[in-house]
Amino acid sequence: MVGAPQHLPPLLMETFHLWLALFLLLNVVVGMTRIIRGPAAMDRMMAAQLFGTTGVAILLVLAEGVGAPALRNVAMVFALLAVLASVAFVRLHGLARGGERRDER
Repeated sequence: MVGAPQHLPPLLMETFHLWLALFLLLNVVVGMTRIIRGPAAMDRMMAAQLFGTTGVAILLVLAEGVGAPALRNVAMVFALLAVLASVAFVRLHGLARGGERRDER
């Protein structure tokens, strides 16, 4: 397209990244209601997974928006911790394949 700008102004992109991070943070607030209200442990775990995934997304957006590449490393650590939390939840609640509760020994 002739006459179209090749790049968006840096201030516009920074503003976009900050608004996107705010929107993702609002998703976490909505997910908090699922943790508080339940009704089951599995619902709470899924909300905690939402926190982990959204937290990683917020950190990656902020790393790009404010020019802090170290936040990418923090996001990677959060992603690993989210996986460990899921594994710990499954082990704690003793869920077998298919969602059935395994027999206690």
